[in-house]
Amino acid sequence: MRWLQSGTRRDLCVLLGGAEDGELPAQTLKTRLEDHYDDRIEPRQFYGSLEDLERKGFVESRTEGLSDVYALTDAGEKRLQNHYEWLSDQLE
Repeated sequence: MRWLQSGTRRDLCVLLGGAEDGELPAQTLKTRLEDHYDDRIEPRQFYGSLEDLERKGFVESRTEGLSDVYALTDAGEKRLQNHYEWLSDQLE
């Protein structure tokens, strides 16, 4: 599961997986991630992680007004669920 070796990519998927509507605008996603890390994330790192996830087919985006909105794809949801199950097994 090389796609989750980056903590930023993994945490972006977790935030998208837990989003109420299943999607989040980029700025909301960035703010929630920064709140979790208690630190500012460079835009280049943030958008680079999203672009990598999108390029690999785990995240999709659409434009809504002036914002890009992101959501997990079916493949992203499956990988996130597999990671969750692995974590659960390790913590038992």
